[in-house]
Amino acid sequence: MISKSELINAVRGDFKKFAAFFSLFMLVSLPCIRQTAFCQPYERETPVVCAVRMVSPAVVNISSEYEVRERPYPFSGGGDTFFDYFFRDFFDPGFERKYKRTSLGSGVIIDGKKGFILTNAHVIRSAGAITVLLNDEREFEARVKGSDPESDLAVLQIETETTLPSVGMGNSEDLMIGETVIAIGNPFGFSHTVTTGVISAVDRSIRTDDAVYHNFIQTDASINPGNSGGPLLNINGKLIGINTAIYAKAQGIGFAIPINTAKRIVSDLIRFGEVVPVWTGIVAQPLDSRLVKYLGLPDDIEGVLVGGIEDASPAKTAGLVPGDIILSIDGSVVKSVGSFHLLLREFASGDNIEFELLNKGERRKVKLTASVFPLEMAMDLSERLLGVRVEDVTVSNRNRYGLYADEGVVIVKVAENSHLAEIGAMPGDVILKLDENIVTNVEDYKETIVKYRTKESVVLLLQRKNQGYYITVKL
Repeated sequence: MISKSELINAVRGDFKKFAAFFSLFMLVSLPCIRQTAFCQPYERETPVVCAVRMVSPAVVNISSEYEVRERPYPFSGGGDTFFDYFFRDFFDPGFERKYKRTSLGSGVIIDGKKGFILTNAHVIRSAGAITVLLNDEREFEARVKGSDPESDLAVLQIETETTLPSVGMGNSEDLMIGETVIAIGNPFGFSHTVTTGVISAVDRSIRTDDAVYHNFIQTDASINPGNSGGPLLNINGKLIGINTAIYAKAQGIGFAIPINTAKRIVSDLIRFGEVVPVWTGIVAQPLDSRLVKYLGLPDDIEGVLVGGIEDASPAKTAGLVPGDIILSIDGSVVKSVGSFHLLLREFASGDNIEFELLNKGERRKVKLTASVFPLEMAMDLSERLLGVRVEDVTVSNRNRYGLYADEGVVIVKVAENSHLAEIGAMPGDVILKLDENIVTNVEDYKETIVKYRTKESVVLLLQRKNQGYYITVKL
């Protein structure tokens, strides 16, 4: 017989066991109950998703067909071998092998009403037929409105009766290191591929086999062949750069041309078909160690020396004089002759440019109005840079020099101390090309020499009798 007290103790014991079991049950089950009752799904529509959805219709796929010409020389490796360079100057330019290749890249519509598309110049370099494919599968034939290999930018135009989607312009002057960026393009033919990353650095310079490119945005967003010419966007979907894949050695590193740099170039490409360098009339010289010591300047000084001022130029009107040292242009430090010309590329004819100058220990600021180099001064420029004077290929000149060429410009005068004279150029030689520009007459020559006047060197294609040869001339 169980006593009353034993019964009470047994019930209490069972209750304690039940309470312990219930507490354990609730401890395990409550998070699940709470998650089921209160947990909401994460917001999937992020700012990146919104930006991509907004801009993707303005991103296009660009395919182009172009002709490749090779000059197969004896013992040639078919490339840039020693023998290629050795035999290049001895064979007629017509001795070439031709075949066709296709290239694939990206672009972005910047003006939907007029059908303007911004891309890289190397995407459409030497292109024949250019086809543009929109996100909605519409296909258009495009024409080149303008191209600038030095900045690696080009503008295409397509004809359409409807307004196309376009991208909104951003500002690349206030970029923040670490901010999120989005790249859209067609890498390896995979249409409208999206990659994201951050801005790793700004104002980067890239040296390639062909040239040195300046003022790039560096990002860790993947940019591969096919991405070239596509947009780099900020988190709000605004265009802050044009992606380029010219640096093939990069691993996890992408580069883009800042949109503020592109804006003025695009304006020239649309108006003139090419970039028109502004004219200041300043002949800039590097500040080497001997000059710095001679002028009594600090060893760490940065700038360029005004070695000369051209007559009737904006610089002469503004009061600059030989011997001035240019420290900055509109607040940007001038580090070299290269950066001097690069900074001037940011301005158009008619712009006011402020120079900070140093002369005999005194600093001053001078403003001048940029202009366009007058063509009537081009022949004087030719004599100063190349040391030659040229004329059209006329019947008189053909008889005088025994010319075989029908086009080009014939050299009629060579300065004795010029580089061309040193390598053996002489009156009667015909200039057929200046870099990539074909020269058919004196007007072509004048425009080309003005266009390339700020370059360090140019490649000339000269013809003597029926032989053609290439030479590189420092300017």
